Amino acid sequence: MAQDVSRGWNFSSRNNVQHHTEEITVDHLLVRRGQAFNLTLYFRNRGFQPGLDNIIFVVETGPLPDLALGTRAVFSLARHHSPSPWIAWLETNGATSTEVSLCAPPTAAVGRYLLKIHIDSFQGSVTAYQLGEFILLFNPWCPEDAVYLDSEPQRQEYVMNDYGFIYQGSKNWIRPCPWNYGQFEDKIIDICLKLLDKSLHFQTDPATDCALRGSPVYVSRVVCAMINSNDDNGVLNGKWSENYTDGANPAEWTGSVAILKQWNATGCQPVRYGQCWVFAAVMCTVMRCLGIPTRVITNFDSGHDTDGNLIIDEYYDNTGRILGNKKKDTIWNFHVWNECWMARKDLPPGYGGWQVLDATPQEMSNGIYCCGPASVRAIKEGEVDLNYDTPFVFSMVNADCMSWLVQGGKEQKLHQDTSSVGNFISTKSIQSDERDDITENYKYEEGSLQERQVFLKALQKLKARSFHGSQRGAELQPSGPTSLSQDSPRSLHTPSLRPSDVVQVSLKFKLLDPPNMGQDICFVLLALNMSSQFKDLKVNLSAQSLLHDGSPLSPFWQDTAFITLSPKEAKTYPCKISYSQYSQYLSTDKLIRISALGEEKSSPEKILVNKIITLSYPSITINVLGAAVVNQPLSIQVIFSNPLSEQVEDCVLTVEGSGLFKKQQKVFLGVLKPQHRASIILETVPFKSGQRQIQANMRSNKFKDIKGYRNVYVDFAL
Repeated sequence: MAQDVSRGWNFSSRNNVQHHTEEITVDHLLVRRGQAFNLTLYFRNRGFQPGLDNIIFVVETGPLPDLALGTRAVFSLARHHSPSPWIAWLETNGATSTEVSLCAPPTAAVGRYLLKIHIDSFQGSVTAYQLGEFILLFNPWCPEDAVYLDSEPQRQEYVMNDYGFIYQGSKNWIRPCPWNYGQFEDKIIDICLKLLDKSLHFQTDPATDCALRGSPVYVSRVVCAMINSNDDNGVLNGKWSENYTDGANPAEWTGSVAILKQWNATGCQPVRYGQCWVFAAVMCTVMRCLGIPTRVITNFDSGHDTDGNLIIDEYYDNTGRILGNKKKDTIWNFHVWNECWMARKDLPPGYGGWQVLDATPQEMSNGIYCCGPASVRAIKEGEVDLNYDTPFVFSMVNADCMSWLVQGGKEQKLHQDTSSVGNFISTKSIQSDERDDITENYKYEEGSLQERQVFLKALQKLKARSFHGSQRGAELQPSGPTSLSQDSPRSLHTPSLRPSDVVQVSLKFKLLDPPNMGQDICFVLLALNMSSQFKDLKVNLSAQSLLHDGSPLSPFWQDTAFITLSPKEAKTYPCKISYSQYSQYLSTDKLIRISALGEEKSSPEKILVNKIITLSYPSITINVLGAAVVNQPLSIQVIFSNPLSEQVEDCVLTVEGSGLFKKQQKVFLGVLKPQHRASIILETVPFKSGQRQIQANMRSNKFKDIKGYRNVYVDFAL
């Protein structure tokens, strides 16, 4: 038999199309487990003779391939009692070439493989050849794979879609933030595999780590830990402050590709900086690239319970200003995590499907900073004793909130709210730009008997459980909210925090105009006397900016109102905070908390009300000039403006879009005059067909995240 045997690369393209990997590449073999792929072997002198010759295949992955661990497999074309779960069979046989099919088991470890063959001829000679490398991925199209998803629209959305929206804002105004996942962009698959190899698990025990890569539960925990950099040289450094001079403000990012490529190009040095939505978006990119169905989830009014009692304690002073506390319990305006779809054979039946994974480094899980996978169904049913980190996730969506007044060194309980945590849990709809509310997946309806029963069951399980120290380790900044970093022209209103059975006077804030950046904030305090007696009120009002972690800054505006109410009377007290008063105190998140603490002359009871206002910017407008066709020039107009009544400097426009731009585009605009509106034309050549999205962001010395997007359909070249 001839010694010249090579892999038939003319079949690589067909294989990749059949395995849904052609978006990644058609130049190299990239296939999914549990599904056959074809190779053509070419011979010199004479062809392969079944019955006389035998072809033995060897596949290896990892630095220490091992038959016992499953990272090395040896299997015969003739299949003479081969113990290997890998199989091969003959498709066609010609005079000088042979086409064969190979199939990895649906439990095989994912990663980069080396393929070899040994040819045992009837003459007794054995010849070995190294055919080359291929990459094996999870297969959500294979019913036997643990990540199998039986809906093609869902597979297209949660595996194949390379752009989406991350929902931000507040529960009263939910804003979609466009994001370029870019999981099929050039080099991303290589970076994802490198990420696995840089994990602490691989560095400690590479043989076992590679063997466990067949489990989506294991791989998801490894990736979750590697997205943050708290234990290792992970992808992102988190930062929750106002100083980002040595990196990028998290609000500026519009996609994962630039982040992952920067991490790779700098020798795997963590990229500065990320917050919850950035961690979740990058993890979505990696997981979709590896073949695990993944989506990004936003939870509004997300609890951070640091002591595991399912109670979030908030403290206020006598002006209504929220205070820090030793426990550092907080309710975040929103928090973002991932759901990944997988079977859970490690749990009782019925707890597979969507699993929560949270890459934001908040608490430790088994000694590393990661969270999950936690079964969404287990969270809904209060089964907080099931792996992994279910108590922590349960508290994020279903903790109770206790409000306290701190005065004279004493704490006075104001109110316990059972419904303020976990609202409008959101994700992008399937094959649509609309928002899908999935709150019912996480908990029963607030106020229902089932919801309270589940809460009490979870609380009882936690009390009965022996933590043996702390299953989740020491806290890590951020201990408070992951920030609200996008526009929110409406506001979150917290009702009066006085027990409802004794409320005789209520207070409420109402905005008179949308709170736009650069304009005065006009609002009124509504006071209503629901009793049949006269009421004299003294109300202390204040306003303070909030940082990314929810920590308040010192008040920059204060007022005192004296209001006399006749029986059943309602009055309004007008208020205005000028732009000059708040501009120099505003945090990057554009968050302002206005508070009022009222007291009656004849009663020791206090009435607390607050409102969180997020100032809004005008969005960027993107126009596509002409038809978008693969490999043909395309002009894109980007219209932007300075919304402020003052000059802004260091303006930079960033534009990207998978399949449209080879790399992220940066345009340095310099100075923009007050209220100035301008536009630029960008030229590009689309290189992928189908539905695409352009994402844009503009930053300056005064603002960081004016965003815009435009969907574009790219046709094949005629």
